[in-house]
Amino acid sequence: MMIETTPKPELICLGEPMVEFNAQPDGRWLYGFGGDVSNVAVAAARQGTRTGIVTRIGADSFGDDLMGLWAEEDIDTTFVERHASAPTGLYFVRHGPDGHVFEYRREGSAASTMSPSNVPYEGIRSARCLHYSGISQAISNTTLAACDAAVDCARKSGTLVSYDPNFRLRLWPLERAREIVNRSVARCDFFLPGLDDARQLTGLTDAEDIVSYYLDLGAGLVAVTLGPEGALIGDASGLVAIPPHPAKALDASGAGDCFDGAFLARLLAGDPVEAAGEYAVTAAAISVEGYGAIKPIPTTAEVRVRLCEINSQ
Repeated sequence: MMIETTPKPELICLGEPMVEFNAQPDGRWLYGFGGDVSNVAVAAARQGTRTGIVTRIGADSFGDDLMGLWAEEDIDTTFVERHASAPTGLYFVRHGPDGHVFEYRREGSAASTMSPSNVPYEGIRSARCLHYSGISQAISNTTLAACDAAVDCARKSGTLVSYDPNFRLRLWPLERAREIVNRSVARCDFFLPGLDDARQLTGLTDAEDIVSYYLDLGAGLVAVTLGPEGALIGDASGLVAIPPHPAKALDASGAGDCFDGAFLARLLAGDPVEAAGEYAVTAAAISVEGYGAIKPIPTTAEVRVRLCEINSQ
């Protein structure tokens, strides 16, 4: 008798998912989902990568909705725990002349109760890549310990490590963030910062200097996202500038996460770095043309169509 088994995730994402309320031009609030590592998981899954998420969410209706989202996206929830009393985190997005503004309701969230005891060590050993973020580290001391334990496991087992600092000054002071981010960079294969975050964390302004700084700290590859200017990627073989893809931006929330998920998906599929970068920049550009962190993330087919349009011009 043959026993069917579900393929194990190639990419494991560890951190805090959230429910999103996004202000619309007509005054309505658009209900959706966010949380950086969940966004990355969805982006990678829509590119065909087998993806799983490691987190704790509330035993509430918001947690139910997140479970429904991951089921629709075919994301493995084997390592999702439901907390009996701590809530699922929420956030609100408003849009103004200077871009989007976030307000969070995450204190005491279920995800912030994660600890090393919640880390699925066997799942990490069997995955090809672990992804986590500075937010995963910053929401509590116990989640920081969980991230450290997960990275220890990944490095001992040969699982690749991907890390986005996603620096939020409201979560921790700059000096502590800088210390922990630098320590984490030295233990990752792919470091994926946004330019604004990297400037705050390093005090440097030039993207090339930032790439060099983090490569010197020990990252295997550094991909700095430059917003509407594309991305700059560097590794031991040199620098590659990825040109921007034109987009009619409505909402940039989650664009960096979309880049991360698409980039990791293509690297895990075997694409060269430059091709993976071009693909991810295109995916991120598509994602800013709609509202919300999750809904506008494109599928592989949508990205391929846009790439064909670019190449035919």
